[in-house]
Amino acid sequence: MAYPTRLLPTTVVGSYPQPVWLVDGDELKHHGVPRVHAHGIWRVAEEFLEQAQDDGTILAIREMERAGIDIVTDGEIRRESYSNRFALALEGVDAEHPGEVTSSGGRTTPVPRVVGKIRRHGPVEVRDVEFLMRNATRATKITLPGPFTMTQQARNDFYKDEEELAMDYAVAVNEELKALKASGVDVVQLDEPWVRTSPEKAMRYGLKAINRALEGVEGPTVVHLCFGYAAVVANKPSGYSFLPQLADTIAGQISIEAAQPRLDLGVLRDLAGKKIMLGVLDLGDPRVETAEVVAGRIRAGLKYVAPENLIPAPDCGMKYLPRAVAFGKLKALADGAAIVRRELTGER
Repeated sequence: MAYPTRLLPTTVVGSYPQPVWLVDGDELKHHGVPRVHAHGIWRVAEEFLEQAQDDGTILAIREMERAGIDIVTDGEIRRESYSNRFALALEGVDAEHPGEVTSSGGRTTPVPRVVGKIRRHGPVEVRDVEFLMRNATRATKITLPGPFTMTQQARNDFYKDEEELAMDYAVAVNEELKALKASGVDVVQLDEPWVRTSPEKAMRYGLKAINRALEGVEGPTVVHLCFGYAAVVANKPSGYSFLPQLADTIAGQISIEAAQPRLDLGVLRDLAGKKIMLGVLDLGDPRVETAEVVAGRIRAGLKYVAPENLIPAPDCGMKYLPRAVAFGKLKALADGAAIVRRELTGER
């Protein structure tokens, strides 16, 4: 299915809730957002795990399509986190003897150690995207962790500095992105939430790494940033410390969280020329939005972004939501976009 041409095509950021028969939600929450392996979250024996993940992926695709979403993903059903499936598959990474990083809030998190040159030695998500395309009837998207974010999520025990590490991550990401595009997927996305956490570093070498990762990648490309999963981060700032700078990326689309933090959408003026994937679903609120609430958030975005450049979406990944809530919110997203589309074009 080709990339949709109608106004206000809807999509998801990446993840969809994993079935409770597949993943132990309490164990997942115990790990936070895993940087190293979290094998204990899976409820299915290893010999049956891939088939079970395939089945869960089909469920996710069907629910996104049944909700009316135009551009679907595989729901990231096979992933323990948005980043570790790819990050731990690279050469030069020791995930079995992790290091630690301590956040500004004092939380200590196990992270992989970089002990050699970062290299991609083969496909990581190519089977994932081929499976997605075999089972989807709508346009498709696949996500990868960005090079800057992976640099911040690892302990560097090899490179002379973080910039050198980030640029080798960027090469590995670029190789994977090109392989994913060669498989026929419509959209590829880099998840880069850490650019707003470390804006000085992002300015120094983050943009360069992101652009190297996207170099030569054809078709729609997205950079996503957010304030973290709502289940993990409750109190969110109302503005980004690193957003206007993304106007200098070669990505065609910028994806931002806006609904839960009540973002001042005036910042979107700084991204003129980019398509905006605008978060219009508050994933911190367990209530399902009405279609009219979603339509109002879309209209607010249209004050700053031309209709042909606006792509309504959830704020972030939906991994930690109950499935019924996630489905309801996606249905409201599709219906809300349809309301505004009719107002703009008369399309029914």
